[in-house]
Amino acid sequence: MATADPHGDVNDVWLPIPPEEIEGLPGGLRYLHWDAGVDYPADPERCVFYTVPYMKSAEISLRPLARMSRVRVVQTLTAGVEHMLPGLPQMPSGTRLCNARGLHDASTAELALALILAALRGLPGFVRAQDVGEWRPGFHPALADKSVLIVGYGSIGSAIEDRLTPFECARVVRVARTARDTVRGPVHPLSELSALLPAADVVVLAAPLTEETRGLVGRDFLARMKDGALLVNIARGGIVDTAALLAELQAGRLRAALDVTDPEPLPADHPLWHAPGVLITPHVGGPSSAFLPRAKRLLRDQLTLFAAGEPLRNVVATAD
Repeated sequence: MATADPHGDVNDVWLPIPPEEIEGLPGGLRYLHWDAGVDYPADPERCVFYTVPYMKSAEISLRPLARMSRVRVVQTLTAGVEHMLPGLPQMPSGTRLCNARGLHDASTAELALALILAALRGLPGFVRAQDVGEWRPGFHPALADKSVLIVGYGSIGSAIEDRLTPFECARVVRVARTARDTVRGPVHPLSELSALLPAADVVVLAAPLTEETRGLVGRDFLARMKDGALLVNIARGGIVDTAALLAELQAGRLRAALDVTDPEPLPADHPLWHAPGVLITPHVGGPSSAFLPRAKRLLRDQLTLFAAGEPLRNVVATAD
């Protein structure tokens, strides 16, 4: 499984999944398991392909990079790479930073739909009533006939629309950084977002966290949303101005279903926990039974391309 490069060094691949559990890995590389433990599995200088541990802090994930002088690929298992971008200047020139586009589409879209339905149909209130043995019937809005605005129409945004299709929504509106046409209809540019917000009953955030989207959902954005609208965030907490959202929730004008928050994890004493009309899940869009088989396929496919000297998928940045 090991090979020597022209300088006599072993080409190591670090994986957060035990390599014996991934079928079809190409030969000619030495596969080592590291999932953010205190000790490294080998000298980081011999690592040529670093798969970032999943759901670990940026500090831990970035730690070995300073010693990875021969690394050629840094592969995340997340769609967002903002936690690894600070390490880009440490990487050797030409190192490719790849994300996991497609890996979390099914699981995250599934949660987005669950949050929409749970928030609209009042499921949190029914669970609380069950906890105390109370029968609390009531009238709640349906997803049918609602207008849904998806902000961020990449693979996850498209997967969300896949799952909305059977629910008889009145309209699904798509927004991304730039305009384009799809088989389903147009994708509007971000510049048109302000004009589209007032008609949406549900606004789903599925955009990456970038300098352009950080704080995008602030006071002006929220003020443009119609009374009683639902904000769903399955993207990144930093896209939303928490103080501005909290003010709208406390006023009772908007509702929210959040899988991500800012700060995250949300401190136990944070007022967002107890704001009216909010449903919070602890960043569980990706971690599900759908994760592991898709992660293994992604790593096998990327490493097969790497070993063959072929272009990799999902390259989002290259070190200078």
